[in-house]
Amino acid sequence: MSSIACDASDATPESGEDKALLRRALLTARQSLDGATRSEWDNELGRRVTSWVAQWRETNPGGALGVYWPIRGEPDLRPAYAALAASGLQLALPVVVGNDMALRFVAWTPGEVMQKDSFGVSIPASDVTVAPTALLIPCVGFNRNRIRLGYGGGFYDRTLAVEPRPQAIGIAYSCGLAKFDGAAHDIALDAIITEADGL
Repeated sequence: MSSIACDASDATPESGEDKALLRRALLTARQSLDGATRSEWDNELGRRVTSWVAQWRETNPGGALGVYWPIRGEPDLRPAYAALAASGLQLALPVVVGNDMALRFVAWTPGEVMQKDSFGVSIPASDVTVAPTALLIPCVGFNRNRIRLGYGGGFYDRTLAVEPRPQAIGIAYSCGLAKFDGAAHDIALDAIITEADGL
């Protein structure tokens, strides 16, 4: 692995400090990654996700996997998605239904026609709802209790509060590990996969 790291440690607040400041620091650090490092880390993340999916499928034959379209410097797993879809795995991308609602997942095959939603995020042009049994969830940051720091919209919080709850796997670069307290509504992820050591 490259020794170059995005580093927001100086801006990492201790418990109780402003998460908005932490979010900005982590996003800035993530965006500062150079292309070679990002590519190396994305390839390693893709390998680790593929390995995790292989184990998950052993106990979830026929299960669908919710994935994400990378934005704002998130790890880009699209090559891994293509390989997973080619193996017969049903993938689904999230669609925002409303500001105070859980995400809806729509069937997606890499290479199919996409369109932009109201946030400018690419979503499938098709409209086939899928109920994933596991989700890959991008993290702006995360703590050692596997609590995710996202963009602040609460979409994944509401999604994970709905039963039956899908298995939730955070995806992040290891430099997203930070110190912050979880809120009452936060639901710990089942695992977090990074390009280095996960949780």
